Amino acid sequence: MLFNNTQLERIAGAETPFYYYDLDLLNDTLDQVKAAADKRGFHVHYALKANFNERLLDLIQSKGFGADCVSGAEVQKSIDKGFTPEKITFAGVGKSDKEIITALKHGIFAFNVESIQEMEVINELAGEQNVVAHVSLRINPNVDANTHHYITTGLDENKFGVPTSELETAADVIRNATNVSLIGLHFHVGSQITDMNVFKSLCVKVNEWKNWFEDRGTQIRVLNVGGGLGVDYHDPDGNPIPDFEAYFDIFDKFLERSALHEVHFELGRAIVGQCGSLITRVLYTKSGLKKNFLILDAGMTELMRPALYQAYHKIEKVGFSDSQKEMIYDVVGPICESSDCFGKEVPLPESGRGNLIAIRTAGAYGEVMASNYNLREEVRYIYSDEL
Repeated sequence: MLFNNTQLERIAGAETPFYYYDLDLLNDTLDQVKAAADKRGFHVHYALKANFNERLLDLIQSKGFGADCVSGAEVQKSIDKGFTPEKITFAGVGKSDKEIITALKHGIFAFNVESIQEMEVINELAGEQNVVAHVSLRINPNVDANTHHYITTGLDENKFGVPTSELETAADVIRNATNVSLIGLHFHVGSQITDMNVFKSLCVKVNEWKNWFEDRGTQIRVLNVGGGLGVDYHDPDGNPIPDFEAYFDIFDKFLERSALHEVHFELGRAIVGQCGSLITRVLYTKSGLKKNFLILDAGMTELMRPALYQAYHKIEKVGFSDSQKEMIYDVVGPICESSDCFGKEVPLPESGRGNLIAIRTAGAYGEVMASNYNLREEVRYIYSDEL
């Protein structure tokens, strides 16, 4: 049950749609991540692209996590929220000169470099700033994440990382660069990964390329294995927190490392995914020859994932009795696009105008992907400690 009776009374008159964030669940998740990582000596950077809500960032930063950023604005946001520069990484295939300079001025921990040309640009800009930039070379390991093709990043066909065919050239560029220092290797094969064998395969590739560099005289200090751990979209109440022990244990067992090596992770969805739900209200019901529709006041402008990825989110009627008649609905939004659909053939208790609906596991890639298409209002949010 998402809300107790008292909370239901308090949100009954709230303007919808809004994101509801369970801060207690987020706190428990963070504690479990930190405990599992700390006992293995692992370093965790939170991926801001998953959610950069102010209060969520405050809580994450207070626990001592680092930040994984994919834009100059995310780097600046991390600094503004108190993340220490020594724990900030900056990834992304298209870093602009302005973004690179911002990160250089803050003295971040490392750039995750995704091409030889990017390495050359960072070297040039660092020279102009009279600093040495620490970099981790992102290698495309050609490991299949067995997930949606839009969120697979580690195959040869993907735009991310340096192809292994160019590593010899990359190593030469690094050796000749005077204002970059290679401190590590970076890997990321995709997101929403639930098959732990994918991470075993990744470890094999990390070991292979670490040894490749070290056999050629380049000491690698940082092994950044990215993130990608999935969450349970189908049973958010039964599995509110991913099994971080099992996840980290894979790398602890299969990643070859010595006391000279640090292991870094970049986790986003696994940390914030389950703490957020999109709360919306039924505007209209509509029955066709073959379909029953629930038309909500939230749409793809508030939660893009179903339209973008055909992603599944559990949809629930808020505050219903088990004795109510069940209906099958297509649950849709108000946006003038046929793709504005949260779910087809969804079994729900019979619903009508004004009923509240919760779209679960929306804490990651929900609020941050919201837009004002159709001149929609800015998304709202309510936190658990306000109810």
